[in-house]
Amino acid sequence: MSQDDLQRSGFKERTRIDEARERLLDRVTPHERSERVSLARADGRTLAARVSAPKPVPGYDRAAMDGYAVRAADTFGASERSPNLLREGEDVGPETAVQVHTGSELPAGADAVVMIEQVAEIGGELEVSDAVAEGENVGPTGEDVSEGQTLYEPGHRVRPSDLGLLKSVGLTDVAVRERPTVSVIPTGEELVQADPQPGEVIETNALTVSRFVDRWGGRPTYRDIVTDDHEALRAAIQRDLTKDLIVTTGGSSVGERDLIPEVVDDIGEVLVHGVALKPGHPVALGIVEDTPVLMLPGYPVACIVNAVQFLRPALKRAGGMACEDHPTTEAALERKIRSEPGIRTFARVKLDRDGGEPTALPTRVSGSGVLSSVALADGWVVVPEEREGIAEGETVAVENWEWSP
Repeated sequence: MSQDDLQRSGFKERTRIDEARERLLDRVTPHERSERVSLARADGRTLAARVSAPKPVPGYDRAAMDGYAVRAADTFGASERSPNLLREGEDVGPETAVQVHTGSELPAGADAVVMIEQVAEIGGELEVSDAVAEGENVGPTGEDVSEGQTLYEPGHRVRPSDLGLLKSVGLTDVAVRERPTVSVIPTGEELVQADPQPGEVIETNALTVSRFVDRWGGRPTYRDIVTDDHEALRAAIQRDLTKDLIVTTGGSSVGERDLIPEVVDDIGEVLVHGVALKPGHPVALGIVEDTPVLMLPGYPVACIVNAVQFLRPALKRAGGMACEDHPTTEAALERKIRSEPGIRTFARVKLDRDGGEPTALPTRVSGSGVLSSVALADGWVVVPEEREGIAEGETVAVENWEWSP
């Protein structure tokens, strides 16, 4: 359909959100680039290769208790009524014990540790009142991690607790996937970065999206504003075809100045234009020379909704990262949410946890240009396409979409 036809007809048909996402993800190819980073920089990164332990932990047999290292055979038959007598020495030998502390290396010749509570020093001798078996109160070599043990597979997202384990086996760096690169291009002749005059608008969408990219594990490039001009838009996209993803904000609908879908169609392919979600149906998804291009709407809330629904999973796939579900909070709805059948609606809500069971108060369903309605909300409630609203009092799942794994 030509731009003129779209302007006359609007969006008569809108693609279901799941189908639109699938079309996009089918064209996103995970990159294979990797780099080695220090453990201090590995937190939150995705492993590019299997990690195995180069050495065991512990690297020696160690005392698991404070006490005396002994030969277990020398304690046979010992009891409180009839303790065995040993002498303390510098080396463990027949009827000779060495004092040890928890975690210290087990002396040569020893095969067990008697707890210090079971030993009394009397007249220069040690009275042992507990018989121990071979290996008792001893942490053997490799008890925690054995040499060569596989610790993590490729694709694992490194957590702080992982860093301690990696360091304990003697590693100082690991191979991780490079962060996928994303160009974020704000478009619109009315946009300025500061001090707007009448008719001008401060650019916020691309700034917000670029920070989400960083939070979601990508490496954003926040570009200068591009005006509503075919050649300027074409040049901006072609400049960044070396990126893993390109994101534009604004100009994605069907008005006279909504040029970006037409530009992408001229130099590539538009996969989807118009999605059955609210707010933000005028989103477009395309591909140019194997680089996915996500054309997000200019209204701030619509831009954020579409970034979460499309950019986040595309970015995760490009970087070989798992796209985990957002955490949710169960809450009772304080006021009815209205929605249109066939449209997936994202209703912004505020949570109240002071009264015991959480409650959710809808702030807005409409108003995709009201940035404060989403910035000041605690999350949103997703109303599925098959429902015509949600009744007051119903328990809903409030999705914390700002959470980042």
